[in-house]
Amino acid sequence: MTLAHEFVGQGRHAAFVHGFTQTGQSWKTLLPHLCTPLQSQLIDAPGHGLSHNGKRSLWEAGTDIIDTMQPGILLGYSMGARMSLHAALLHPEKVEALVLISGTAGIIDQQEREQRKRDDDDLAHHICEVGLDTFLTEWLDKPMFATLTHNDTDTQDRMRNTPDGIADSLRFAGTGTQTPLWSRLNELTMPVLLIAGELDKKFVQIAEKMKTHIPSSTLCVIAEAGHSVHLEKPQEVASAIDQWLLTH
Repeated sequence: MTLAHEFVGQGRHAAFVHGFTQTGQSWKTLLPHLCTPLQSQLIDAPGHGLSHNGKRSLWEAGTDIIDTMQPGILLGYSMGARMSLHAALLHPEKVEALVLISGTAGIIDQQEREQRKRDDDDLAHHICEVGLDTFLTEWLDKPMFATLTHNDTDTQDRMRNTPDGIADSLRFAGTGTQTPLWSRLNELTMPVLLIAGELDKKFVQIAEKMKTHIPSSTLCVIAEAGHSVHLEKPQEVASAIDQWLLTH
C-alpha cells in the first residue's frame, strides 16, 4: 500500500516517518536546520494524516514504507523508528542509511509485552470514547513529553488525524504488538545512526543496547532533550545528522 506523502527540497533522497499522533508535516520543524541537500519525502504513517488505513501491522507498515519511498536514506522517530526498522530488515537494498530517533527493537519480556498490548488496546478504546482533542491533551501531558514545548503548528498537525485512525494504529502497530527484533539487528548492513535525548533515560539505554547489536552504528545522545528530541533540539539533531551523512 502506497502511503500519503509530500516531497520537499532537492538532493539525495530521504524518507521521513513520524511518531504516534503526528503526521509527515511534523518534520518541517527539523528540515530548515539540515544543511545536507535532500529531497525529503514526508510520509504519513498508516492511520495518520492522509494515510487513513491504520489496520497495518508493523511488518505491513514496513512494506508500505518500502513501496512508498525511493532508494535512499530512511529516518524514523519513535513509532516511525519502529516501522522504519521493520522496513530496513525487509528490504535492506532500498535503505542506503538508517536514522532511528527514540526507537526500540521491542520489549523482550513476554509478560511485559502482553501487558503493553492490553494497555494499548485500552488506550485505543479510550481515544474513540473521548475524541481527538481531549486525548491529545492527555497524551502530551505525559512525563515523556514534559520537555517538549507545544506550539500551534505542532497541535494543528496532530489535529489532522482521526480518532479511529490513531486507535487502529495502536491496536495493530503499538509497541505491544512488536515481536522483539534484537536478534535480527545484526542483519542491518547499512550504516545506522541512533539518536536519543539525554533526559529520556529509558531510550538512551535502549539506544546504547541497540548499538552493541548493530555492526555499523553510531550513537548520538543530544544534551538537555527528552523523547521528542528532534522537535526540542532541531538544530542539534540536524547537525548530528549532517555530520554523520558526510561519511555515510
